[in-house]
Amino acid sequence: MAVHHLKTLGHVLVLNGPNLNLLGTREPEIYGHTTLADINAWLEKRANEADVAIEFYQSNHEGALVDKIQEARGNVDYIIFNAGAYTHYSIALRDAIAGVEIPTIEVHLSNIHKREEFRHTSVLAPVCLGQISGLGAFSYMAALEAVIDRLAKKAEAVATQA
Repeated sequence: MAVHHLKTLGHVLVLNGPNLNLLGTREPEIYGHTTLADINAWLEKRANEADVAIEFYQSNHEGALVDKIQEARGNVDYIIFNAGAYTHYSIALRDAIAGVEIPTIEVHLSNIHKREEFRHTSVLAPVCLGQISGLGAFSYMAALEAVIDRLAKKAEAVATQA
């Protein structure tokens, strides 16, 4: 887990749920050959360029993800979250996101709407800022770019008021 604490534009937590630690080898015809470490390195490079602190966490355990979301309260400006299979049924994660009131962007590598019927529904989406799916690893980068844009606009507004 990498955490960078500098005088930054903001702080982003990138959360990954079950089986995402297997990226690169798990069903590459669906998820590609890019590993989670590759994605994290790419995001970290972009966050550093934008002066945004970024932290990464992956767990196969629902409760650990709930704990991490709760720990983020008051410490993180945005969450980028690929909940994996939990997307479709974890009311606990949904309630954690709603409870901490941290803007969260749901991401998926594959287009969940083009896959099995049970993957079409996200119980997280109603409490998330937005959802990005189907763009492979770029789904994460698109989410980070949206966060950077929002943080920059907020900083600009604060500077204008000062």
